[in-house]
Amino acid sequence: MFDTMTFTKVASGLCGALLVFLLGKWAAEEMYHVEAHGEASYVIEVAEAESTEEVAGGPSFDEVLATADIDKGANVFRKCSACHKLEEGANGVGPYLYGVVGRDIAGADGYTSYSGALSEKEGEWSPENLNGFLEKPSDWAPGTSMGFAGLRKVEDRANLIAYLDSLDN
Repeated sequence: MFDTMTFTKVASGLCGALLVFLLGKWAAEEMYHVEAHGEASYVIEVAEAESTEEVAGGPSFDEVLATADIDKGANVFRKCSACHKLEEGANGVGPYLYGVVGRDIAGADGYTSYSGALSEKEGEWSPENLNGFLEKPSDWAPGTSMGFAGLRKVEDRANLIAYLDSLDN
C-alpha cells in the first residue's frame, strides 16, 4: 500500500507535469502566434486568368466535363458527405445536393442556414457556377460559411458535377 509521503510525491509530480504542459502551451502560443497587423506594406498586382488549367495549357472545363466519370465522381463525393446528403429534402450541416445542378443558388427546400454570400447570389447552380464554387468556395462567394478549401483538380470537379447531375435523371 501507499503511505502518505508516496501519495504526495505522485500527486505533486502529476500536478507539476500538468502545470508545465499548460504553461508551455501558453508560452508557445504567445511566442509563435502570428496576427496580421494593419495593411500589407506592398501589393503585387497580377492579371487574373480564367482558370489555372487553361493557363497551364490544359483542357477547358467543358472538355473535361464532356468526358467526366460518374463513378469517380461518387468517390469524390465522399469528401462532401460529412455535411451534405443526397436524398431530396434531407438537409444536414449543409443543404441536400439531390438535384443541385440547375437548382437556384441558395434554393434547397427547407434549408435556412445559407450564408449571406450565397443568399445574395442570383442564378442557378449551372455546371460552370458549381465548378467555380467547388474550385475555391471562399473566392467564388466571399463570406460563405462553407469551410471547405475546394477541389484543385478540374477532373475531380467535373466528375463530381457529373455525378450530382446524374442523380435526378
